[in-house]
Amino acid sequence: MAVVWQCQAVNSTSSAGAVRQGSLRELNLAVVLRRIAAADRPPSRAEIAAGTGLTRATVSAVVDDLIAGRLVAEAEPAPRTGAGRPARGLVLAGDGPAGLGLEVNVDYVAACVVDLTGTVRHHLVRRADLRPVPPADALDRLATLAAEARAAAVRDGLTVAGAALAVPGLVGDGGLVRLAPNLGWRDVNVPALLAGHPLAAPVDGIPPLVVDNEANLAALGELHAGPPGSASFLHITGEIGIGAGIVLDGVLYRGARGWSGEIGHIPVQPQGRPCRCGGRGCLERYAGQEAILAAAGLAGADLPADTAATRLADLAGAGDPAALAALADAGTALGVAVSGVVNLLDLDTVVLGGGYAPLAPWLRPPVVEEISRRVLTAAWSPVTVRPAALGARSAAVGGAASVIRRIVERPVGWLAHSSTSGSTARCTTASPC
Repeated sequence: MAVVWQCQAVNSTSSAGAVRQGSLRELNLAVVLRRIAAADRPPSRAEIAAGTGLTRATVSAVVDDLIAGRLVAEAEPAPRTGAGRPARGLVLAGDGPAGLGLEVNVDYVAACVVDLTGTVRHHLVRRADLRPVPPADALDRLATLAAEARAAAVRDGLTVAGAALAVPGLVGDGGLVRLAPNLGWRDVNVPALLAGHPLAAPVDGIPPLVVDNEANLAALGELHAGPPGSASFLHITGEIGIGAGIVLDGVLYRGARGWSGEIGHIPVQPQGRPCRCGGRGCLERYAGQEAILAAAGLAGADLPADTAATRLADLAGAGDPAALAALADAGTALGVAVSGVVNLLDLDTVVLGGGYAPLAPWLRPPVVEEISRRVLTAAWSPVTVRPAALGARSAAVGGAASVIRRIVERPVGWLAHSSTSGSTARCTTASPC
């Protein structure tokens, strides 16, 4: 309500008044766009005014700006049920800005384009063993794939407004990858190595590239794609390495230095197998993909991450004893580590993502068994263990979705870009916005 009164009261032509007026416009744009994004059905202008406390005139002006900037579109009118013309609802537009999600992992690079509605428009994967490849060469391969994804977005009339890169390691300030043990990376300045590759249009308030831990971006993807009510959960990404994203009350928990979630290096057997990190008995050495493949008799099969999970699922589904035993042992080790996290943070949901998602039917029972045995509150407050909604695509999709969320939270930056480039213009291969 205060926003409305201030908006109507600010009529001064002074510089202070102009600043306040601009700030109020920015706030109203965000309030209305968030309302449309969160609605379970297309709301009308009148419904937005009633729900936000803004005047109908203010809402109408804001919606006009959002439509002109290709952030909002009018839905088809509902069937008439009485006298008068039915109000037209408002939806997020699918032909404006898009987010580019990127992922570099041990044996593949991936690129994903997500539009403002959250629809995955393109998902590209190139498989290669990147462990012996220098970081600059690996990132060149990623940049080539990113250019393909961006070109595909342009053909759809979309503008890539920002990019987020998922990396399986510890990411410091400024996108510096401090350590990615399974890739053999240490102190790799990713933004500097990608500086010669334009990934996104320059949009005010949206970084052209954000680098983050893969498990964090996967958890953010799950937060917005998973079933309603999942506000606090542990999202575990199982590939050759194992990472976790921790979401508490709808917010990603990053820790003091942004390095939370390294569940793969929790020791489950303190004097056990040596790990690439320098420790012993880490979860990764018992429940990582390489460990499961070796236990199932598939060591040296040279299977990419997604193919490996499918192969294991096929063998387990067919009743292969070695595959079933390998998955049971991995699930037990996973359950031991997960139980400690659940006891510490009082989480009610564990999500199996990445390569674990297709293996959930066999991993889930031993994980649940260990949770039931080890979590103090499990007897009267069961913990839900389920596969991720996005599966193996979660990190790349989550990265792209994080760009979209920035636009929804602060649409004024995109609108400034749109007005500069022409509000009715469409991107083309020759003029890619």
